[in-house]
Amino acid sequence: MTTPPDKGEGEEREGPVIRDKRRIDPETGQVREPAATPAAPGPPPGGAAASGATAPEAADPQAVELQARLDERTLDLQRLKAEYDNYRRRVERDRVAVREQALANVLNELLPILDDIGRARDHEELVGGFKSVAETLEAMTGKLGLERYGEKGEPFDPTVHEALMHGFSPDVTETSVSDVLQPGYRIGERILRPARVAVAEPEAGGEVPPAEA
Repeated sequence: MTTPPDKGEGEEREGPVIRDKRRIDPETGQVREPAATPAAPGPPPGGAAASGATAPEAADPQAVELQARLDERTLDLQRLKAEYDNYRRRVERDRVAVREQALANVLNELLPILDDIGRARDHEELVGGFKSVAETLEAMTGKLGLERYGEKGEPFDPTVHEALMHGFSPDVTETSVSDVLQPGYRIGERILRPARVAVAEPEAGGEVPPAEA
């Protein structure tokens, strides 16, 4: 078989390409030498640096030490901020407590005056200029948070009432306040003075309320 003549470089070949791989040349009768196998492409000259790849750099001891110091200072600042926040909350709590204590001391000194105003009102003696001053004083103490409590007929509570008299009554179904001898005063949940009252209990052997039965 014969091979078609090679065309010039850059020209496209038309039709099938036939390669003669016979070991003996049919024209000369001599044994052909095997064609050299193309070598596999190797790394470009200059090694990895020429190809653009860079080897991982070793950690800088100085950078590692600086990072450790930075982390330590950050923790110190976080602890300092937490301590300052706790200190600020503690100071605010103490400030509120001192203010409440001072206010309670002042209002506690005014309780006898408020008692006199209450007795004068009960005897219808709260008239004229004295009435105006009394109402102004009561309004001012009310704005400061002072609250008067203790009403006849309410359930007896030993945490806010002080029983000075005790008796029995058929008109009550539980231990109740039968009379208020002296009103109580408080600021919020803080008792300045308990209400001094007379207490009435249900009579022994009386009729049991349906709810308890």
